[in-house]
Amino acid sequence: MLVRLPVLPSTIAEMNLPKAFLLKGLAALLFAMLSACVRFAAEAGVPLGQIVFNRAIFAIVPVLLICAWQHKLIEAVRTRRPLGHMTRGLISVAGMFLNFAALARLPLVDATAISFAAPFITVALAALILGEHVRIYRWSAVVVGFAGIVVMLWPYLNLSRYGPGGAATVAATVGVVCGLLSAFTNAASIIQTRRLADTETTSSIVFYFSMYCALAGLATLPFGWVWPEPAALTALIASGVIGGLAHIFQTSSYQYAPASLVAPLDYTTMIWAFVLGYVLFGELPTLYVYAGAIIVAGSGLFVLWRERQLGLRRRLEIDGPRA
Repeated sequence: MLVRLPVLPSTIAEMNLPKAFLLKGLAALLFAMLSACVRFAAEAGVPLGQIVFNRAIFAIVPVLLICAWQHKLIEAVRTRRPLGHMTRGLISVAGMFLNFAALARLPLVDATAISFAAPFITVALAALILGEHVRIYRWSAVVVGFAGIVVMLWPYLNLSRYGPGGAATVAATVGVVCGLLSAFTNAASIIQTRRLADTETTSSIVFYFSMYCALAGLATLPFGWVWPEPAALTALIASGVIGGLAHIFQTSSYQYAPASLVAPLDYTTMIWAFVLGYVLFGELPTLYVYAGAIIVAGSGLFVLWRERQLGLRRRLEIDGPRA
């Protein structure tokens, strides 16, 4: 099946729910696999900058291959807003380093769950930066969602749990801080992507994002890269290819159905992270993670349901009741 790289559309040209759900579900699985590859490479002793470089450089491969297949290679490099891409690139570089630092220090499902703070931060930034009107329901969901994040992080925030035999460690707490900062940068990246989507194609956004991250990773070469073992090298290459495909599938899913319908599948990433964390690393989440993840997912799903209801109401007001 050929996956198209669309210009981010403002309308759904062809409603196809099975295809939208399949693409979004595959993207959720691939993002969890990407995190597992990063975690594996980090445990194998690969430096963070080297992981970032491989993740970025090999993500360009599927983008260019699909563009070449469609005879649209020029769309991957054509841009009317180079400074906008640079801004997003710098934000994304910080986010990728922080996210990978969190994955190297936390259980896979913990790091994945913390990353779901990004949608709530995006709501706040959209109101402050883009001037979007945010209703009380969404603000309430943001507050509840952050409460869920606090529940998940409680073992790391409770100072009494430090010390001999404590559940929290300094390294894990550093991972939590990196994960939260990564969520902020991811939210800022989403805001910048919304700005770019008015004039830029998906392929150019992904291409320049990957280029800036690759250059930032390459800049760490003088600080000591390693020649990884075959398994770690495979994980490095896979992280890039899988990451590139995940972004393509995720973007393409919104061609065939409204975001409010397919976005809930994002939360299946936590399920896949739980499975991969247990199978590959023998990790089991704490009760805090279970409870917090339910709160976060519930508040996020409420926002999506509410937006869906408002969308149906607006459509009814425009089209009028149907017989």
